[in-house]
Amino acid sequence: MVETSPAVLLKHLFSISHLMAGQLDFRSAIQAVATEIAQILPHDHLDVCILGLNGQFHTAYESGIETDWGKKPHAPIANSPIRELLQGTVDHILTKDACMDPRFQCAGEFYKPIHDHGLRARIHVPMMVHGEVIGAFSASMQRAEAYDSEHVRIARYIADLLSPYFYALRAAEQAQHSAIIEAAARAREEGLRLGALKLTEALESERQRIGMDLHDQTLADLTRLARHLERLPHASPAPAEAFDPVIRGLHRCMQDLRQIIEQAKPSVLQLFGFAHAVEHYLDRAIRDSGQGIDWTLTDESHGAFDALEPAISVALYRIAQEAINNAVIHAEAGRITVQLTATPVQISLAVSDDGCGIAKKRTRIGSGIDNMKTRARLISARCTLSAGIGGAGTSASIVLPLAAVRQDVAE
Repeated sequence: MVETSPAVLLKHLFSISHLMAGQLDFRSAIQAVATEIAQILPHDHLDVCILGLNGQFHTAYESGIETDWGKKPHAPIANSPIRELLQGTVDHILTKDACMDPRFQCAGEFYKPIHDHGLRARIHVPMMVHGEVIGAFSASMQRAEAYDSEHVRIARYIADLLSPYFYALRAAEQAQHSAIIEAAARAREEGLRLGALKLTEALESERQRIGMDLHDQTLADLTRLARHLERLPHASPAPAEAFDPVIRGLHRCMQDLRQIIEQAKPSVLQLFGFAHAVEHYLDRAIRDSGQGIDWTLTDESHGAFDALEPAISVALYRIAQEAINNAVIHAEAGRITVQLTATPVQISLAVSDDGCGIAKKRTRIGSGIDNMKTRARLISARCTLSAGIGGAGTSASIVLPLAAVRQDVAE
């Protein structure tokens, strides 16, 4: 007979609590205390069923006889022999012989271990934290009529002692699972971003190759053709005026090609640096538009843009081009400013105008803005739009944390 005087019971409960300390998973926790529990609650089979956070599934952790219950990591509560207890309908289950008890006679895999292993006498009590059922503590004996109401009382003490430990283990397991999912999602996102950045680098390289081919071959051929046509009026009976449309068309074609080459291969950026390249593009964009727009460029970056990796500086240059085009073409602005700044932790680029603003000029919201934001994301920069000069117009601001740049370089 097992002695269950208050002093002995308290001694063993303290031992169980001591053995639980430092256990980091459910299975090792129940196995660590099984022998000590046997001193006050004899058993051939011991298990703890822990509910999932959705309350629809549970997982059993066993000690003693190993059954199929412990092999089902996410078993539905609806099929469980103790579902009424887990759902809070009853406050305990005590059976003298589960093999004969109608409550355990249902067919199915969840009842099969009872009969396969002869788990006759059984006790089930809820494990509760903050008034919520988080699982069940169960003990079984192969000998029928081995348990009575006194054993139920002891089982409740044990369940109350184990509940906070298992509640904490469940919370830790869920936090670890969430952290793994979040880390995997971040890794996928970062992998996609780096892949897209490498693709952008390859595209920029290809653009430069095309630009050089156009310059060295196509543009040279067109230039020779234009000069040949310019000499034809002197050697042909046709009036010189007849060749003027062809010559003008060729010159326009050559001008367009030069612009394509400049777009494909930002030679000014490579030769003279970021600030001069942006200034050159801004000046030319305004001159080509024929508008009397005042402009200023302020460079307080101390060369930080020129120290960036080529792929990142080219991406920022493309963003600056798009922002300038938006301001010149769509803003109806009288003034445009460009600011380049740098601190020890970040560099920033801002293109501002005093025009009509995005809210009044809906056509400004389109692929250009999307392209700017996409290019910014690819280099881990932030692209924001706000009010422009004097509270009017629009300001496109790009902020690039230098920590992100160093991480990309390392990878």
